[in-house]
Amino acid sequence: MRQINRAAVLGAGVMGATIAAHLANAGLEVLMLDIVPRDLSEQEKSRGLTLADRRVRNRIADDSLQGLAKMKPSPLHITEYARQIETGNLEDDLDKLRGCDWVIEVVVENMAIKRDLFKNIVPHLKPDAILSTNTSGLSVNEMAESLPPEVRKNFLVTHFFNPPRYMRLMELVPCRETAPESLSAMADFISRRLGKGIVYAKDTANFIANRIGVYGIYKTIGHMREMGMSVEEVDAVAGSAMARPKSAVFRTADLVGLDTLAHVGTNSYDSLPQDEQRDVFKLPDFIAEMLKRGLLGNKSGQGFYKKEMVDGKRRILYYDYASGEYKPLEKPKFASVEMVRQIDDPARKIRTVVNGADKGAEFAWKSLRDTLIYAVNRIPEIADDIVNIDNGMKWGFNWEIGPFELFDAIGVKQFVKRADADGVAVPEIVRDVESFYRFNDAGQKEYFDFHSKTYLPVLLPAGQLHLEILKQGNKVVEKSANSSLVDLGDGVYCLEFHSKMNAISGDILAMTHRAIGRAEREGAGLVIGNNGANFSVGANLMLLAVALAEGAWEDIDMVLRSFQKATMAVKYAKVPVVAAPFNMTLGGGCEFCLHADSINASAETYMGLVEIGVGLLPGGGGTKEMCLRAVQTARQYETDVQPFIFKNFRQIAMAQVSTGAAELFGMGYMRDGDTISMDRDRLIADAKQKVLALAVNYRPKRPLVDIPAPGRSISASIKSQLWNMKMGDQITEYEAEMGGVIAEVICGGDVNPNTIISEDYLLQLERENFLKLCGNRKTAERIRHMLKTGKPLRN
Repeated sequence: MRQINRAAVLGAGVMGATIAAHLANAGLEVLMLDIVPRDLSEQEKSRGLTLADRRVRNRIADDSLQGLAKMKPSPLHITEYARQIETGNLEDDLDKLRGCDWVIEVVVENMAIKRDLFKNIVPHLKPDAILSTNTSGLSVNEMAESLPPEVRKNFLVTHFFNPPRYMRLMELVPCRETAPESLSAMADFISRRLGKGIVYAKDTANFIANRIGVYGIYKTIGHMREMGMSVEEVDAVAGSAMARPKSAVFRTADLVGLDTLAHVGTNSYDSLPQDEQRDVFKLPDFIAEMLKRGLLGNKSGQGFYKKEMVDGKRRILYYDYASGEYKPLEKPKFASVEMVRQIDDPARKIRTVVNGADKGAEFAWKSLRDTLIYAVNRIPEIADDIVNIDNGMKWGFNWEIGPFELFDAIGVKQFVKRADADGVAVPEIVRDVESFYRFNDAGQKEYFDFHSKTYLPVLLPAGQLHLEILKQGNKVVEKSANSSLVDLGDGVYCLEFHSKMNAISGDILAMTHRAIGRAEREGAGLVIGNNGANFSVGANLMLLAVALAEGAWEDIDMVLRSFQKATMAVKYAKVPVVAAPFNMTLGGGCEFCLHADSINASAETYMGLVEIGVGLLPGGGGTKEMCLRAVQTARQYETDVQPFIFKNFRQIAMAQVSTGAAELFGMGYMRDGDTISMDRDRLIADAKQKVLALAVNYRPKRPLVDIPAPGRSISASIKSQLWNMKMGDQITEYEAEMGGVIAEVICGGDVNPNTIISEDYLLQLERENFLKLCGNRKTAERIRHMLKTGKPLRN
């Protein structure tokens, strides 16, 4: 295992600075260098500085470092991590490279400039340092020619996708002389410490993801024009209905920048004379016109879409490529798209859409057909196997499933039959396979290898557990409609949610008890985790809305009691329980985590108790737990409980959600001993190891019966602040009322300070006040609005 503790980033533009930020997120010490300015700024002149002044010479890197705090979304997990970044310049500070284990070049995409930089830095590298370039498409072998042989063995492309914190893809491209052990060591380090999904690409223009992704965008534009569709119509089809991001095609282009899109396309056209689809990469004339007019997308405020204010309201318009003017959104609808709104499974969505009978379905089929055939023809040119191409598109363009998984979703034979009917040439190798992936009799996932014409195992890096593969290997020991209990080995089980959006339903609550019971009887402990898009968005709001409409108060009370019993069972299990949250972990999902012995969270975990957004309070033990944590912190430090109650109340009342796992420590949702996994694919395995470590000397907890209540005086103080906010029109009258209800529960009710109460008493307070809020019509309005729009109502 190669140890990398200090890295240098050469180039402090947006990409260089955000790469430096993510290295700091991973705990590395970072040196960020850029060129020395040629001229003084007006501010520097007014301060009497000269070009020889160190503050001037480091200005570019210093400004980039300061700019990190202003970026949205933040490239840093928490702002304090910026302290790990040291700045300097490429003339005065090259000697500092001797202390760096990894040096990353992130300067302008110009071969001559990159090669000149390499010549300057090589004398300052430590003998075994890794040198890499972040080029998005220039030849790694041409760059390597400027390096001495001893450096080439540690030289490669490490292509981050933008923004580096959030985009998972890392394309690794070795030069001819790169040592295999250097390549494998960097792959291990980058996946484990930076959380990246590794794809092995070849020295071809734009590598894998941009080559196929930009081809798909340009081909989409061609089909759009041929079919007479609008930008808005294409995006209505080409987003989540096609298992792609909601930003679809043109919102994604605006996000990336039309200039960047044009650069990648032009690079492919200029560099790939042998590509059978080369002409597709010609810049469309209307995009060339948009570039001339400065319509670059989000960076210029207008691209394929733009926003404007009309009578105090925001209005979105789309670009009409025929007239060159902007038009108001028309919100087109296609029956094929509407049919898949309630379908989560990406393969099923794709099958449903392409088999539709409307214009949207026809567009989806043609777009997928051509892109999938193009992907087939790129092997072995850009990658050796289908796994690297599929992963490249999933991690680099956020497709839910990759091109060859899409073949299997549609059905390979069905694809061939339909493409033949269209008169489109299908590669012979596609005609020869039943599917591109399969599971063998032992439950191992295999892929079709183009070279050997046989199926080979999909190899998992050490330290990863995939529930999909375990389930195919008959490791499911119990199952319900919305949850499963999976044997992870070594006596550890995993409680997996698999409902729509992993909303917590009655059968999940029941399975929680069965899972804990089995782990207590037969195992060492339990992991609560899954491989969905989100850990859990909370309780099933639709079921609650139906119960409210029917006035089924006893049913609501029964479900609430079941929820509390499930979370308390998690807390007081006789074996360790570790939660493994990731992405959205809201409401009830958060409450499950709060009751676990420990949390092993993905770095990108967005957790919060958000029930107030639908007019409720956390009723699954969440309000109770935050009361307990405030009391325990005050006891630990022998101080007043009020500031801790205020903090926890504010988080609940403002529906505060973390912007990442690192923030959860400051919020009190994660505690000492809890951990963060940078690599999402290692999350379940890391949680399993934590269970095994806790199991060695595990001591089960007992319900708390001696809690000193914060009391009515703190509750009154909170209510006083809420009244002031209401009078200042900062919150609505109902928000003040809800806040008062939450304040009473988190303070232990209408009792004197330090009155001894129990956990069971706090849970009862939660239930009573949850039901009280349920009975208010304004809560019903909030729930209906959330279900209809996906956004909270402030009434």
